[in-house]
Amino acid sequence: MRKRVRWAAVPLVLGLAATLLGGCGWLDDDGPGQGEAIVMGMTDDVLAVDPASGYDPGSWLVFNNVFQSLLSFPRGGSEPQPEAAQECGFTDRISQRFTCILRDGLTFSNGNELTSTDVRYSFERTLRIDDPNGPAVMLSSIDRIETPDEHTITFHLSQPDATFPLKIASGAGSIVDHREYPANTLRTDGQAVGSGVYTLETYDRDEAVFEVNPDYQGPAEVQNSGMTMRLFHGDKEALRRAVVSGAVDVAYRGLSAEDIAELETSTLDQHDDLKVVDGTSAEVQHLVFNMADPVAGEPAVRRAVAYLLDRSALTRDVYQRTTEPLYSIVPAGITGHNTAFYDRYGSTPEPDLAEEELRDAGITEPVRLTLWATPVRFGPDTVAAFEYLARQLNDSGLFEATVRSADTEEFAEGVANGDYAAYVRGWVPDYPDPDNFTAPFFGQDNVLANHYDAGRITDELLPRTATQSDRVQTIDDFGTIQDIVADELPLIPLWQGRQYAVAAEDITGLEWTLDVSTVFRFWEIGKIPGM
Repeated sequence: MRKRVRWAAVPLVLGLAATLLGGCGWLDDDGPGQGEAIVMGMTDDVLAVDPASGYDPGSWLVFNNVFQSLLSFPRGGSEPQPEAAQECGFTDRISQRFTCILRDGLTFSNGNELTSTDVRYSFERTLRIDDPNGPAVMLSSIDRIETPDEHTITFHLSQPDATFPLKIASGAGSIVDHREYPANTLRTDGQAVGSGVYTLETYDRDEAVFEVNPDYQGPAEVQNSGMTMRLFHGDKEALRRAVVSGAVDVAYRGLSAEDIAELETSTLDQHDDLKVVDGTSAEVQHLVFNMADPVAGEPAVRRAVAYLLDRSALTRDVYQRTTEPLYSIVPAGITGHNTAFYDRYGSTPEPDLAEEELRDAGITEPVRLTLWATPVRFGPDTVAAFEYLARQLNDSGLFEATVRSADTEEFAEGVANGDYAAYVRGWVPDYPDPDNFTAPFFGQDNVLANHYDAGRITDELLPRTATQSDRVQTIDDFGTIQDIVADELPLIPLWQGRQYAVAAEDITGLEWTLDVSTVFRFWEIGKIPGM
């Protein structure tokens, strides 16, 4: 019988310590790299191996395993712990000066010493390059960096930012060797030099090979002797065949909802050596409206769409209950989550209210609306989901909705150019805080590019939440933000996901890689010998 392992959500820690975070590292007594090598597969591409670029799940998977940040998220936790640093914390009362002290004896995988010079260089380089596909936007609060000695780094922020420790614990905080990475341009040779748990030995379009870094110093304890990551470029059927046949030990990110559901429930003998492991996730997907579009920019059209969508049917019929309906921009399990869209528009279609909205606006003919999707970037079921949503709209008789699809690059260009009236936006969070589900969408230089004037959200509410190191104190303001979005409808939240991996029965540790931090920790995965 199919074995399924479900892991309960770990309660989120709501406060960010204003005092120094201290910690000490350890390594296995027998040295790193014990156990067998693992082969994993995924349908995501790796768009970058230079941390100054790449703001996608595949690239961050590389960053989190090859590079160190000053802080990192412990397994099952949401409050950062020391990583390359031995201690870090705010040294003022307004969350505007943050200091870290590095561990002694840190080195990069090439043998070069890692000092405060490299840390400063890494952050300043990312900000200077400011790659449009990179994480510089997460570091925009940095005003200047001081390095009074080779172990000490002090960040002076241009404004209070209580989430700064969370941001630098993500891939955005990756530390590079200043002797190996050009100051003003991206590295383009496909090589990576870090101080993390693994080294990137080879990397090409179809495969990346990682070996355990014997000189790593930090809290990770390695359960394998290396990782090979095979890339399936959106081919979910090929990924399924690979894990069923044993060509990969683990399939992560990219199996269709139908495949996951079938593998969970199958009792076929040929699948008895597999298991499905799932864990918490704060991944979300939205339907975004271009507020400058003559159709989607009409408030009555957006409200009519909001009244007609049936999220429960979508998650049941397309996603096979591998996702859950989402009724706000801040997902469940994150501080401050509310149900603003449920409260405003309900959970089941209201065609009469949708028609009333359109008629009051003088719209008497079916609304022609094109929904744009992309087949790989935001999950393998995205196009099917948008076709399902279009049918929901059309079944009301109030819309003539169609779906069009574009590959990742064309889709990104279309969004940036304002060519699409309505389009998909998925989001895998950088850090588990309500700020990461609001500021990237409604703050300055946001990722939606949908011409929404967020007004009070940007000018008042987000800046105020940034001053609160006790995140419980932000609940009211984030609640107001969610209510404003539900009223003005620059987007409609659709679903919140869970993380899934399908693995061979002899694979262990996946429960420690599937949590709300969304950090896929290679080092936690092991293989039982001889099983």
